[in-house]
Amino acid sequence: MHVDDEWGDEITRLASADNFRDVAGPGYTTASGSPLRPGVLWRSNELQLIDEDAALLASLGIGAVFDLRGSQEVEAHPDVEVPGATWHHVEVGGIPPGAGAALPDAAAAVDAMLDVYRRFVTDPGARRSFSTLLAALATSSVPQLFHCTAGKDRTGWAAALVLHVAGVADDVVEADYLLTNERSADTRAKYLGLVAEHLGADRVPTFEPTMVADLAYLRAAVAQAETSYGSLGGYLRDGLGLGDDVLAALRARLVVDPGPG
Repeated sequence: MHVDDEWGDEITRLASADNFRDVAGPGYTTASGSPLRPGVLWRSNELQLIDEDAALLASLGIGAVFDLRGSQEVEAHPDVEVPGATWHHVEVGGIPPGAGAALPDAAAAVDAMLDVYRRFVTDPGARRSFSTLLAALATSSVPQLFHCTAGKDRTGWAAALVLHVAGVADDVVEADYLLTNERSADTRAKYLGLVAEHLGADRVPTFEPTMVADLAYLRAAVAQAETSYGSLGGYLRDGLGLGDDVLAALRARLVVDPGPG
């Protein structure tokens, strides 16, 4: 466990999964000021874990792991088992592995990423998977973890939805989304270094947009939800088929009840 003094609170960090973090953040609150409950929902990049980190996840009581990666990604880098946790494959399409090499330039890479985020809303398979995930998060009584490969796009959208349901202000949701760029800076630099080494330094600007969290991407998904369903709430209810009871249960899992008065 690593203690990050920048936030003034203990933050669990994994040596082998740099984008692992608590969905409740370092003391996030709802727009009305109610604190979020830490230690309930966790998000991460792929779980290529050393033994110490797998044991740490087990010590957090995590009972379910939801893997949003595609089958090819799972086969290439299967999750390390977390003791006591049940693994669930809830596939959502992202940038296909190896697709970056076919992109002609940075503008095409940005367009590809915007398309990925819009498909979170328009693709029926993606909607089914996000619906399955959020319903499972709402109805469990044990801590849970969801992740994809980098923990930034599919995981970032899922976390943004959860925080929205909890009533967290949009600017906080966006700031949380962007934390990936800070948390994964070393990993991103490593992979961009490999691009430079194997494909040439001139290819780095083309790959970089696929390796960052960009508010334009997140906002593209939100705008698509508003276009397709009228609002994020409409997307959750009509696009994902989540009833008010499920959304209320998800909110209750994450928000500390202030009690009477």
